[in-house]
Amino acid sequence: MAEETQTAEDAGSVEATVASETNTAAPAVQAEGMAALGALSETSAAPSETSAPAEPKIDKQGRAYATGRRKNAIARVWIKRGTGQFSINGRDITNYFARPVLQMVLQQPFETAERTGEFDVIATVVGGGLSGQAGAVRHGISRALTNFEPGLRPALKAGGFMTRDPRVVERKKYGKAKARRSFQFSKR
Repeated sequence: MAEETQTAEDAGSVEATVASETNTAAPAVQAEGMAALGALSETSAAPSETSAPAEPKIDKQGRAYATGRRKNAIARVWIKRGTGQFSINGRDITNYFARPVLQMVLQQPFETAERTGEFDVIATVVGGGLSGQAGAVRHGISRALTNFEPGLRPALKAGGFMTRDPRVVERKKYGKAKARRSFQFSKR
């Protein structure tokens, strides 16, 4: 019995010495770790400070190109300095998008960036319906504007024009009338 208490006391003293050694060594190790972290943060912050602003991506004809997508529609959009003319699939905006709401959707990026009437837009759009096509052209206009003037990106991103809307039609499931609609239930 005396031996058991003696070994328990020895184990307690060993644990105490290990704990005291780790406590004295811990501040030095922590200081070294913090210094290393500080050096890492300084090196990672330096390139962002010296990085040059994004340059415009303009072709030889003075146009900026971008692709826009919405639902099943894909739009190829070119913008250039001009008087605010829209040409969608070779047709005027009032002929292609007859509803005023869709025409307003196309003007939103220019109004947000305060560039109304400064750019001509040429777009080819395929797939989807008129609403999806209008959203695709708007997405393409926003991306093309940031290619033409990279400084407009924060304003357009804040307006939500740079984000591709991921919502698409949900597929139909077997045993259902549509994606989620069940057939009418008959109790008997």
